[in-house]
Amino acid sequence: MRTRTSRDERPRRRGQGELEVQVLAALRQAPGPVTAAWVRGRLGGNLAYTTVMTILTRLHAKHAVTRERAGRSFQWRAASDEAGLAALRMRRVLDAEDDRGAVLARFVTALSPDDERVLRDLLGLPEDGTEDGTEDGTER
Repeated sequence: MRTRTSRDERPRRRGQGELEVQVLAALRQAPGPVTAAWVRGRLGGNLAYTTVMTILTRLHAKHAVTRERAGRSFQWRAASDEAGLAALRMRRVLDAEDDRGAVLARFVTALSPDDERVLRDLLGLPEDGTEDGTEDGTER
């Protein structure tokens, strides 16, 4: 006679991208380039090796990790920190759109005042939005 397990006893399914985030976190903590087996061990080892390899390969296709040959296998390394990976995702979304200007305009108009200030600082713009600090861009 088979017994059923309750929903609470089943392993929780990961959310989309959750495993990628965990793999990237492990790679960022690595002392250098590491093997898929090393990553698997850091994630608890209950994942199949092929699952870890699939995630690493997907991350490589997204340019989120780099790999180098080590004998017949690869050693893996995070290509960037979390901010760099978020920027890569934003760039991919922007690249997929036909009207980049419209997407950027919508993005910028939805920024909080603090985020807008950070963006202005990064672009070297004064607070009033003009390049030279005057209201209409003319010399004073």
